[in-house]
Amino acid sequence: MNMLMILIFIILIISFLMIFIVNLISKKTFYDREKNSPFECGFDPKSSARLPFSLHFYLIAMIFLIFDVEITLLFPFIITIKSINLNLYYSMLLIFIMILLLGLYHEWNQGALNWMN
Repeated sequence: MNMLMILIFIILIISFLMIFIVNLISKKTFYDREKNSPFECGFDPKSSARLPFSLHFYLIAMIFLIFDVEITLLFPFIITIKSINLNLYYSMLLIFIMILLLGLYHEWNQGALNWMN
């Protein structure tokens, strides 16, 4: 146990020493006003360099991710088709797909899928 503590201590000392040396010789420590400005050419920007993020695009991406994750939930249905009663299988699959379609209908009804606003 004592040897393990010594080894961990040596590893920590070596890693902190390496971090310190890298910070000393790093060339990213030279900051000036032009490097911190949005444009490195020296001109002051007339407007913001960053475009505003579209909230509608974010909503569409979240809907895509939700449906993409729910599609992965269908994979266990494929694996269990041989070992389960087919009536139970089809009823569970129908309920699952109906929940997905109701969610899609709700999003469509709320206007989250309309690109033109």
